[in-house]
Amino acid sequence: MLLEVRGLGKKFGGLDAVKGVDLDVPEGQVTAIIGPNGAGKSTLFNLLAGFYRPTSGTVTFEGKDITGMKPHRTVREGIARTFQTTKLFDDATVLDNVLAGRVVRSKSNALDAVFHTPRHRRDERASKARAMEELEFVGAAHLRDRLASKLPQEAQKRVSMAQALATEPRLLLLDEPAAGTNDEETEAFGLLIRQIVARGITVCLVEHKMSMVMNLADQIVVLDHGQRIATGTPAQIKSDPLVIEAYLGANTDQAGAPA
Repeated sequence: MLLEVRGLGKKFGGLDAVKGVDLDVPEGQVTAIIGPNGAGKSTLFNLLAGFYRPTSGTVTFEGKDITGMKPHRTVREGIARTFQTTKLFDDATVLDNVLAGRVVRSKSNALDAVFHTPRHRRDERASKARAMEELEFVGAAHLRDRLASKLPQEAQKRVSMAQALATEPRLLLLDEPAAGTNDEETEAFGLLIRQIVARGITVCLVEHKMSMVMNLADQIVVLDHGQRIATGTPAQIKSDPLVIEAYLGANTDQAGAPA
């Protein structure tokens, strides 16, 4: 198992944002985390990526305990994440944003940079080549010299994915990758995620668009009020009475999931 979560909890004051969550993320698959607003999905992502320190429980990645590890260390371990609201450097170019993701894989140090040593020059060339590869992969290479702040939301999301991929992750956490996109763009993001998994990168995503989740996910985990209430395949989740009551509703909607 690539990622194992046991009894994970996070309290804010007296409120349990996440409570006693167990989660397994199998390697080479797409695991989707769904639930109503306030269910604890983004908090769970922040716990996995090290942005929050858990109140209880453990997180194990590739057999190593990473519970409470800081974000820069979790990235080095091989976990990258994107955010529901893209967090790019607005005044930097697209290429420079993706190059920022290469910092954790740099072999040169501050002295190398100051003295512009051969090692630093080699590192720069390799990082630029990898950054361009990732921009090409996500379909944003033509935007390399554009300022991030000037891009539409769909393009910013692609650049954010390239930035995360540039860290060479084994596990990619995608927080609502299709939020704010139209049907055609959503379908394109679904295809891109399949291509990411085909590269050998495991994906765990939070997403509200049920059509995308049902088409992409090998496994779905459902949260409600900070607790896991169901885990299963898309077919199992569609027919789970707890899920229907808590999140999907009583009728089948246009997204193709029971409501």
